Amino acid sequence: MGSVTVNNLGKAYKSYSNRWARLAEWLLPLSKPRYQLHWVLENISFELAAGEAVGIVGMNGAGKSTLLKLITGTTQSSTGSVQIQGRIAALLELGMGFHPEFTGRQNAIMACQLLGLSGAEIERLLPEIEAFAEIGDYMDEPVRTYSSGMQMRLAFSVATAHRPDVLIVDEALSVGDAYFQHKSFARIREFRKAGTTLLIVTHDRYAIQTICDRAILLSRGKLVMQGDPVEVMDFYNAMLAEREQQTVRQERLTDGRLRTISGSGEASIDDVHLLDDDGQKIDVIEVGTFVTLEVSVAINAPVERLVMGFMIKDKLGQSIFGINTHRLDMPQENLTPGEKITYRCRFPMNLGKGSYSVALSLSRLDSHLDTNYEWRDYSVVFHVMNSTHPDFVGCAFLDCAISAVR
Repeated sequence: MGSVTVNNLGKAYKSYSNRWARLAEWLLPLSKPRYQLHWVLENISFELAAGEAVGIVGMNGAGKSTLLKLITGTTQSSTGSVQIQGRIAALLELGMGFHPEFTGRQNAIMACQLLGLSGAEIERLLPEIEAFAEIGDYMDEPVRTYSSGMQMRLAFSVATAHRPDVLIVDEALSVGDAYFQHKSFARIREFRKAGTTLLIVTHDRYAIQTICDRAILLSRGKLVMQGDPVEVMDFYNAMLAEREQQTVRQERLTDGRLRTISGSGEASIDDVHLLDDDGQKIDVIEVGTFVTLEVSVAINAPVERLVMGFMIKDKLGQSIFGINTHRLDMPQENLTPGEKITYRCRFPMNLGKGSYSVALSLSRLDSHLDTNYEWRDYSVVFHVMNSTHPDFVGCAFLDCAISAVR
């Protein structure tokens, strides 16, 4: 079983004002420093217990890839330490370690040797690597002729040919076709069940929330938040909209969930309810029943264009259904301070039984990443029950009729 302990890890690069300052430092090593330190990572500490899966998220430049390089030892840290127990396999930069003039087969053999596998193990695993990669005759062609997707297929197949104690995967899996991505994540899940410790960097919310036990959020080289994957991803999505210096805040609900709210505030959500057809507030709903989501919005400053959207999520934070007034071609325009708008969204609750929540968005265009007035997770939490329909499984009710002819 593998484990990883990261203690006060940091990485800094020297930044010189000009090339002569670098030369002067070489010629006069005992003189005063002629550089400034640029820290790309500072004071990073966390632990991965044996068998745990942790996802790392953050904007571009947050330090995610640098952190993985420090953990795997391909880059030397400036401060702190990393302790790893067990055999480690890493898939970092695409094609890293591959020689472009050698064939895929030759590169696979060399990579297996670097992993410490014996000749007999390599001979046994090579057919499995070739079969999993599914690149056909290209296995015996130079890697320089490969597409980025083919390089990823071969690299992942080699790195996971022998189940490691610790598997570290960077964003390389985002390259390539959907089929192989699903195939790769299926192998990762198999490793998880067998006890492999996983550290993965990805922007895929679904992967983080379904595979990982915990998530870590990096921002500008610092660890901002770690904990439940749903809560961390909600905060991360709010940070994406904070690029225009909007506010992000979190509040703990009575049921223990952590609600994330962000936005610049020109428009804000006053009230939210789920109503039945009699106008009564409800939070327990029968499968197939029509409901109305009523959203009251206040205009606090001049708003040229306003789009309201909602997203229904399941208890794991996965998106079930979402729509907004931009896609329905019904934005509100030229709004003035003091105005009030009430949106009513009526739809049948054709969901499977379980717990769900509604996230709300007020923005200028289709996405809250462009002029986010307010984004609010867990605006409404409700439960779907089934007492009048056949006992179906899944997250969608299709009201299926079946006939049989003999």
